Amino acid sequence: MSFSTDTTTDGRATSTPASNRAALRWEILLVLAITFGTAGLRAIVRLVEAAASPEALNQQTATLNRAQSPLPWLDPVLQLVSSGVLFAWGGLAMFLLLRHLPTPALVRSWRLRRIDWLHGAGLAAIIGLPGLAFYFGAVHLGLSKQVVPTGLDETWWRVPLLIVNSWANGFAEELVVVAWLSTRLRQLRVSWAWVFAGTALLRGSYHLYQGYSAGLGNIIMGLVYLWYFKRTGRIWPLVIGHGLIDTVAFVGYAALF
Repeated sequence: MSFSTDTTTDGRATSTPASNRAALRWEILLVLAITFGTAGLRAIVRLVEAAASPEALNQQTATLNRAQSPLPWLDPVLQLVSSGVLFAWGGLAMFLLLRHLPTPALVRSWRLRRIDWLHGAGLAAIIGLPGLAFYFGAVHLGLSKQVVPTGLDETWWRVPLLIVNSWANGFAEELVVVAWLSTRLRQLRVSWAWVFAGTALLRGSYHLYQGYSAGLGNIIMGLVYLWYFKRTGRIWPLVIGHGLIDTVAFVGYAALF
């Protein structure tokens, strides 16, 4: 299928035929169904399960980067497969945008620049440091599970796997939830207010398995990140910022515990 390329630089359609609008809606439904939409529904169910447990939420744990096999030689293979799936999600979003919305402005915006690293580090600091304080406060108030960043055994490949997964998370989430979804919604003439609300709520939903506060914290992150994307049209600083946040959290925990 092909989509109209008669768009503005922010992804807003100037004249999208009805058949293309229907195709865009199907694309949104299908991509979210195989990526973060389903992840969000699963996380909501997990939160309901946790809330129904007689054990207080802050007495429960949510382990990220779990071991996927008791066989020490097989687990890293499965970890890489999981990271590969995330990279594929982000790659699908990138392909759909560049294949079906190949405006010169969009193509230029996808080039990685050195200043993107500086902006990414700034975004990581803006989100990461307050986020850490917010997490500890939420656990104290019983609004969050105790999050264990990694459950991988102490092996020489643990840190490389955690780094790969950190950047896989950032690549998938920012490409799908920010760049692709916001662009598609704007092509459907959805107002920016609803785009901000929809993308932020989606980001919050698939973190709810960690607790209520994880959902709220990621909604705030989603609003900040989409604001930056709307203002600059740049996606790589968001990927870099997200990758740095997860790398510090995952590798830092592995180094300390």
